[in-house]
Amino acid sequence: MALILLVEDDRIITAALSRALTDAGHVVRAVGQAAEALRILTEEQPDLILLDLGLPDIDGTDALRMIRSVSDVPVVVATARRSETDIIHLLNSGADDYVTKPFSGGHILARISAVLRRYRSGVDEEGPGAITVGPLVISRKERRVSLNGEPLKLTRREYDVLTYLAERVGQVVSRRELMTEVWRQARIGEEQTIDVHISWLRRKLGETAAKPRLLHTVRGVGVMMVDPE
Repeated sequence: MALILLVEDDRIITAALSRALTDAGHVVRAVGQAAEALRILTEEQPDLILLDLGLPDIDGTDALRMIRSVSDVPVVVATARRSETDIIHLLNSGADDYVTKPFSGGHILARISAVLRRYRSGVDEEGPGAITVGPLVISRKERRVSLNGEPLKLTRREYDVLTYLAERVGQVVSRRELMTEVWRQARIGEEQTIDVHISWLRRKLGETAAKPRLLHTVRGVGVMMVDPE
């Protein structure tokens, strides 16, 4: 069972999805505007957000970015957009998965179950202890990261990528491996998502691709974490 925040302004769709989710054992909080969703997100901490992009108050992609600025909650996006460019843009903006309209109740339930399974296994499998790479310390049990003794604020996905690389210091990891092992999916063409997250991580680590310290790009192969000490 999960608490699911359903963000959809169409009452007929809301009723149908709420019924399907409730019948599957989930608890549903349904709202029709992004602003209300953001308020509930901070107050009730849902397990997953099902987000429609065609909202009346805020563009769905902007709402997704706003959600990501305050929470790492898994987000499944419902969209009528089908082009590869649009889908890559959604995933780069913070979506964990997506469904294209029209979709069946069984389809959306399967997607939600898969995302929750990936998220919960990622949390449950974190071992005790910490990983130290130079000035970087990753406390796996608490899922906290510090750099030079100062805490780093990372999204869930940024944390997962950083930890995966830190566990393999000195090894080159391909974008496809990260997509398969961290995202648990391997859709062709979506490896660009990795580049975006690596760029975000570099910025938070205080380095650049031109002047790397921890994250080194191996051109044409992938990325490698290096212990600077």
